[in-house]
Amino acid sequence: MRETDEELGEIKREIIESRALVIKTNNLTNALSADVKSIAKRQATYEGRIRWNSATAYVVFVVVVFGALKLTWDARVDQIKAETEGHAQEATRLRKEIKDANARDEDRARAEAKALAFYDLVRQGKRQDVVEQWASLEKEPLSKAERAFYTDIVGRTKAELAISLWLQGLDKMKLQRWQEAVNLFEESLRLKGEGEGTPRVRLSLAESLKKLGRFKDAIPTLTALSEGTVDREVQDDALYLLAQCHTELQSWNDAKEAYRNLIRRFPDSSFAPQAKMYLAQLNVIH
Repeated sequence: MRETDEELGEIKREIIESRALVIKTNNLTNALSADVKSIAKRQATYEGRIRWNSATAYVVFVVVVFGALKLTWDARVDQIKAETEGHAQEATRLRKEIKDANARDEDRARAEAKALAFYDLVRQGKRQDVVEQWASLEKEPLSKAERAFYTDIVGRTKAELAISLWLQGLDKMKLQRWQEAVNLFEESLRLKGEGEGTPRVRLSLAESLKKLGRFKDAIPTLTALSEGTVDREVQDDALYLLAQCHTELQSWNDAKEAYRNLIRRFPDSSFAPQAKMYLAQLNVIH
């Protein structure tokens, strides 16, 4: 009986221990389950963050790629626009050069035609036409050699025409057609300008002005001739005419001074005796 009780007690004890073990096992199982759930939750959260990070990274990557493509595309578009504008400018420049070249060819052809017609005038000896046409031809695009050649021809033609006009003026003086002589002398001076023979033309002009009674107009020319370094024959003639002009204007002191200069500077002049006589008269009267 005692053995039976001991066995039952042993069985109870084993049952209690088994129950405690089951409870402990159950608690451990619950704790493990909670840990597993926690780990699973953390894993899910981690995977969620990974998915969001991946999505964000993908979006960022796509944005970067599209941005790079946009920049590349814009750069290429700008390059093409620049090349297009450069080609357009080059085409405009070439068109302008072609237009300018055509204009130069037309101008050159026109200049050659005018030059040929001008040379025909030179060969025909039409000096007046040569001088008049030169003003138009001079503006044309002539070569340096052509311009120098025609300039020399025009210079010689002007000189010849000026001499011819001066001789015609002298003929008018002989006929006492003083105004016509003045016109011819002035035209001669306009063509010739300053140079050899000009003082004699100016002297003839001044003498013609004196004959017309235009003493004030003659005096500046005569004064310049008498004071300038020119032909001595022109100087003594100029002084004599200058004294007469001052006398006509009743500028007695200026007339006396002109006669004195004539007598002092040109004592051998053919006008010297008359100058002495007129000076003596002026000294007595004035």
